[in-house]
Parts: sequence; C-alpha cells; structure tokens
Amino acid sequence: MLLFFALFALWRRRRIQIAIVVVALVWAIGAGWFATPLLDLAQHGYRHTDVPSFAPQTTIVLMGGGTRRGESGLVPQFNAVRRIAAVGMLYRECRDTGAACKVILSGGDPQHHGQAEADNYAPYVLAQGVASVDLVRENQSLNTYQNARNVAGILGPAHDNRLIVVTSAYHMRRALRAFEAFGYAPAPYVSDVRPNRATFFPHIRGFTNSELAMHELVGLARFDVYRWLRLY
Repeated sequence: MLLFFALFALWRRRRIQIAIVVVALVWAIGAGWFATPLLDLAQHGYRHTDVPSFAPQTTIVLMGGGTRRGESGLVPQFNAVRRIAAVGMLYRECRDTGAACKVILSGGDPQHHGQAEADNYAPYVLAQGVASVDLVRENQSLNTYQNARNVAGILGPAHDNRLIVVTSAYHMRRALRAFEAFGYAPAPYVSDVRPNRATFFPHIRGFTNSELAMHELVGLARFDVYRWLRLY
C-alpha cells in the first residue's frame, strides 16, 4: 500500500489507473481470490495427516497459536483450541499403548498479552486428560525457530525416541523445518486446516487469510535464506 501511495503521489498523470489497480487489488484480496491459492500453497501436503505411531518414549509438542481477550479473560485463539484438542487425543492414544508420553507446550508471549501461551494453555491441556507430571511448559519462545530451539534444549540431542509436532496445516511446513535445523525428524500431526472460499463481496476473513498465508510463505523463504547464510 505504501508503494501505491508513493506512485499515486509521484506519478500524477497515471493517478486514475493507479487508483483502479489499488481498488481491484483490495477487492481481490478481501474477496478471497488471493487467499485461496496462497493458502493452498502454504498448506500443501498437510491437509491431512494420519495419527503417528508411538515409541516407548514419545514426546508431543504443541506449537503456540496465540491468545485473545474473551469474556472470561485471556483465552487460547480458535486454532490453538484445535491444537489443544489434538494433543489431548494423541496423549490418550499414546498412553493406551503403554508408552511413556510427555507433552511440551511451546509458546511465550509474542502478542504481549501479559501471559505466555504455554501457561495459558496448560489448564486446557490438563482438562484433556494430560497428567501434570507429563506436562512441560516452554514459555519463552517468541517465534517458530525459538520454539524448536527451546524444545531441543529441553530434550537434548536428537535421539531415536518419537517426537510429534502438533500445529495447524498452514504452519506445519515451517515448524518441521525449524525442528530439522536442530537435527530432529519429527512426525507431523495437523490439528486443523484453514478454510477459504472466494466470494464476490470482500470480507475480513479474506484479508486475514491472505495475510496469514503470506506470513507463512515469507517465513519459509526467510528460513531458507537464513539457512543458506548459516544464520540458522
């Protein structure tokens, strides 16, 4: 938008054409015509995952998905609720096999809401049947790379025990790459898939989905550049 404003100010002879392009672009984003292909690309390969097998020592990592202000105070975002439910299901199935199962909640307070995601999610995860002795809070990370780095610090060097990463489909590719940077080969489990439908009239969801998909795709590209520069 800053680029279009600059062109509008500097290229006076083409202001009408620039305004038409801006309006068309805003309409396409809001109506979901951009969000659909972008989300398809971000979620490619992870629209569905089967329940992973469990090893005698299994660790399930819940990736933070944000918090929001609700009537009862600070609560998990909707996609985080889906991740919490998925972790509870995996934990119960893991325990049914007789395996030793641990759950790590990974997420600090990147939104500056006053409480870390891991601390906010903990009561909800316990309500899913996860035993308190099997629950570990990693409440310092502010992004996906730090999620993986801090969880690796808890687990130690990569080992043969099963590591399962639970997150939304749009976030899974970036989460797996982050853990792979620390020598892990985690099994993915998708908690939810972000839907989108193109419409004629713009809607706030179209803007939200476009921003979300672009955030993930830019994050993937940045991760590859950082790895190439040996910063990660």
